[in-house]
Amino acid sequence: MQLGALLARLEDETDAARALQALGDAALSAEVARLGAAFDETPGEYVANAVRRFAATAGDDDWLALMGAVERTKDPAQAALDRMLRWAFGKDAAAANATGCGCGAGAGDCHGPA
Repeated sequence: MQLGALLARLEDETDAARALQALGDAALSAEVARLGAAFDETPGEYVANAVRRFAATAGDDDWLALMGAVERTKDPAQAALDRMLRWAFGKDAAAANATGCGCGAGAGDCHGPA
């Protein structure tokens, strides 16, 4: 699967939830659930929004790290999702304890009203 097709599939909340489940990483799933709840999102919504935000705002170094991870694994789709989620965790962890999202998109543009 090409990266563009993967990103498009992960923007669908149902597909995103399935992909998260397929990772089989309980700690990752728990963090998705925790941060999703902080922003009133289901796990599928959180994953889909994290992928959208990564695609829209990740820097060159983030993309380079993602591509490196994809090249070094037997399952590129899982590696890409893992990398995008961990990127989102870094942006969202502090914001989950404050008011609003850490993506910089502005109130209502990403995780709902601040």
